[in-house]
Amino acid sequence: MNLPRTVALMFAALSLSVLPLAHAHDHDGNDKHSDKELKADIERHQAMAAAHQAAAQCLAAGKGHSVCLKELQQSCKGLAIGKYCGMRHAH
Repeated sequence: MNLPRTVALMFAALSLSVLPLAHAHDHDGNDKHSDKELKADIERHQAMAAAHQAAAQCLAAGKGHSVCLKELQQSCKGLAIGKYCGMRHAH
């Protein structure tokens, strides 16, 4: 048995098992947010939804993926994480 490889695999497995716990900490289902924080969160989600709706309309108009992605990035700047406005899917 190759001990260093076994240790590396165990370390990798343990590292990956912690990821769901880290995510659960942020979204644990508890309502610990103030009314002000909740209102801001709702407004942020509505703004992201509007940005995604505009991107869908852009694509439906035939403007092309790269043009619509640039518009999405611009309208979603500061709202969500990443260049896909908090949502990414396969193509």
